[in-house]
Amino acid sequence: MSTSPAAPAAPATARHRPGQGPVVAAVSLGGGLGAAVRYGAGLLWPTPDGAFPWTTFLVNATGCALIGVLLVTIAERGSPHRLLRPFLGTGVLGGYTTFSTYAVDVRHLLADGRTATALLYLAATPLAALAAVWAASAATRRLVRGGRR
Repeated sequence: MSTSPAAPAAPATARHRPGQGPVVAAVSLGGGLGAAVRYGAGLLWPTPDGAFPWTTFLVNATGCALIGVLLVTIAERGSPHRLLRPFLGTGVLGGYTTFSTYAVDVRHLLADGRTATALLYLAATPLAALAAVWAASAATRRLVRGGRR
């Protein structure tokens, strides 16, 4: 027998929440789909060594635009199924966008001595992602509201 005191109970936020299984499954399935599409884009449009990583740049920008569309659509259209946002937002679009590859691309460009390209890519990607979310959200909001302000 152990003489050490019992471990304190986990905080409520760290405890298992009943009913999270379907959410985890939705995110997992969506993430697999999104990652498969992203991988396919890389196969269809590979980036030559030392070149600007256009495929990853465009994947991240389009993914962020789609996140803007999704979130406005969900917010403006009442109450969708509880698994829609985890499946599409966190899952599909989270798996599709790839900011980890963006970071690796920057590192490779720097290692290849392509400092100007690396710095351009480093700055342009988050700017394009933010602009894409903003523009897609604004356009979707206008469409959902029927052109009304």
